[in-house]
Amino acid sequence: MENCTGNFSTTRSSVRTLPEGLAEVFAALNIFLSMTASLGNALILIALHKVTSVHPPTKLLFRCLAFTDLCVGLITQPLFATRVVLNNVTKMKWDILYYVEVISVDSSIILCNMSIFTSTAISVDRLLALLLGLRYRQVVTLRRVYVLIICFWLTCTAIVFMNNFWDGGFSLFVGVGLGALSLVISIFSYTRIFFKLRQQQAQVQGLYQGQPNGEGIPLNTARYKKTVSSIAWLQLALVACYVPFNISFASIVITGWNGMNANIVWVSTGTLLYLNSSLNPILYCWKIKEVRQAVKDTVRKFCCSSS
Repeated sequence: MENCTGNFSTTRSSVRTLPEGLAEVFAALNIFLSMTASLGNALILIALHKVTSVHPPTKLLFRCLAFTDLCVGLITQPLFATRVVLNNVTKMKWDILYYVEVISVDSSIILCNMSIFTSTAISVDRLLALLLGLRYRQVVTLRRVYVLIICFWLTCTAIVFMNNFWDGGFSLFVGVGLGALSLVISIFSYTRIFFKLRQQQAQVQGLYQGQPNGEGIPLNTARYKKTVSSIAWLQLALVACYVPFNISFASIVITGWNGMNANIVWVSTGTLLYLNSSLNPILYCWKIKEVRQAVKDTVRKFCCSSS
């Protein structure tokens, strides 16, 4: 978790001693969030399997994002909570803490970067759906999306490898650069979508002028707008959760900020970072009607079978 674009060697003991009682509070909060992230994203994966209205390559990207969040809930966040507690136990052997930190940091670098890359890919996918029209299904295929996701995993693994075994500073540069590039691509995609939709809306109003209540506007355009809105909310949640952590990381690394206040800020923003994995399932259910209904059906079926 040391940095979702991370430098483990630079931040060896980043989760340090907290005031008495505060470590337990943060640990309990992270354990609770890990359970909500695990349960929520497991339900989303089941729901996405049942949803048929979403184009398969797009659904694959959604499933990749949900799987990444599921891994955060199952692996990274419990390890982070463990680190918070172990750092306050002065008699704990360093070997145990070392291995917990290594796994926590490496998994966080991979999963956080995967979330960023996948969110960016989804925004580009929606832009291509708008620009390519009928050619979209020929260009954006399941096979190509699978290859793209594999490339994402390999890139994230390479960053971890560089961080641990080669040059931590260079891995930090690469990670930050890729994260910034992803953000720029997402902003460009949504901006292009916005202006393209405005242009199409003006054309439609010209074609159907005189028809009451906008009658004649294609239904797929309305569905597309809902999908784009859902993705935009996911992207905003990711930025809101990730930016504070990266700002705190930059402050600590660049200025050498240390002490109890730095520790509290670090753990607080780290918790906020992981909160994103619990928020995404809520946003899926809120913004995508088909997913919400599939989740309700799954929960209802489980409750009936258990009773």
